[in-house]
Amino acid sequence: MEYFEVIRKRYSVRSYRREKVEEEKLARIREAALLAPTACNRQAFKLLVIDTEGRENELRKIYNSGWFANAPVILGVCSIPGKAWVRSDGKNYGDVDAAIVMDHIILAATDLGLGTCWIGAFNKAAAKQVLGLDEAWEPVAFTPLGYAADTPAKKVRRPPSEIVVVK
Repeated sequence: MEYFEVIRKRYSVRSYRREKVEEEKLARIREAALLAPTACNRQAFKLLVIDTEGRENELRKIYNSGWFANAPVILGVCSIPGKAWVRSDGKNYGDVDAAIVMDHIILAATDLGLGTCWIGAFNKAAAKQVLGLDEAWEPVAFTPLGYAADTPAKKVRRPPSEIVVVK
């Protein structure tokens, strides 16, 4: 798929088929995550690949929506703030890097015919407990990953005049 087709086609999928995601596609998505740029190339993140089969109930503790754990896979990105680059004013870039990684993941998934839905409103304590995360890891975002069982709604975007500022 051509890049602009990918970014136009991507949408937040909220219904997934239970069909398994092929290992080749998972490998390509992992590669996209690893190719994501990070501040000073610190790569201060961890990519979680979670098989949902038989774990649906416990995974719903992270994000309590039926469709979240109905996808065959959930991907999570954690920053490692203690290893991330820090700007001179103290701004830690761990969350920024993790967001870039997740963006690479969802766009690669779209290109491969898979659906995703960026989840930021999750229960952090439950994520750390259910997934047994290292104390140094900060979960930033999750996405279900699988084949969509829904269709995209019409995208509504504000006009450029309301967003773009030329200086």
